[in-house]
Amino acid sequence: MEVSLSEEHIEPLLRLEPGTPIGVSDWVLIEQDMVNQFAEVTRDPDPLHTDPEWARANGPFGGTTAYGFLTISLLTHMFRTVIEHDLRETDLGLFLNYGFDRLRLVSPVPVGSRIRARFTMGDKRADANGRWIVRLVCEIEVEDGERPALVCEWLSAWVPPRS
Repeated sequence: MEVSLSEEHIEPLLRLEPGTPIGVSDWVLIEQDMVNQFAEVTRDPDPLHTDPEWARANGPFGGTTAYGFLTISLLTHMFRTVIEHDLRETDLGLFLNYGFDRLRLVSPVPVGSRIRARFTMGDKRADANGRWIVRLVCEIEVEDGERPALVCEWLSAWVPPRS
């Protein structure tokens, strides 16, 4: 099956060559209330994340930390601060989460710290359904941290706008 991709609708992001820096997000403050809300929504009341006194006394990091899945989930917000894309602009098509490759949670994110993400264009390829599969290379850093909190290759499927 031949893929038909409409060039006039492809965002500038899709025109970037692999290895091109896309940008650095705004800082995001990781607050205890945010972590507690995440625990409630995901039904995971782990005291390492939700109980500061318990985490100080029993945890390996000296206090509460963000859930790894919370850190991962903030990629979408941080990416939108870089590309400044209005979710209602569907005339450009839609980017849908497709998955991750080589995702690693390298170091903890202490509650009270700030994180931000760096995005670089990976590769992109057309699939048999007329979508672009776009790979973004991502690194989330903790302010004043020695190592990144997260490194990954984030895959999105770009679905062209309806004709």
